[in-house]
Amino acid sequence: MPQAKKLLLENVRARVTEVTYEPGKPRDRYLRPTDQIIVFLDDCEYERTDSKTGEKTVRKRKSGEIIWHDRSEDAPVLINKGAKPYRTLVIELGDPR
Repeated sequence: MPQAKKLLLENVRARVTEVTYEPGKPRDRYLRPTDQIIVFLDDCEYERTDSKTGEKTVRKRKSGEIIWHDRSEDAPVLINKGAKPYRTLVIELGDPR
């Protein structure tokens, strides 16, 4: 399984999911259905493939780091380049409809 998802909270205003990324397994590309806050729970290194240019970049994140993504933004293919799984919290804000 490329990634395991565990729903932690869901109501009309927010959804919080813990996502585990396995080493070497890609996360498929998708369009973000809501504004999202991503909280990295573990130190990690991943490869990001830009969906428009195909350019690959490697990013490193530290446990506790937080990033923001806008609704309808392209979520590119990601591959965990580390030797062990890493986890994030995906906090989705607003109604995805």
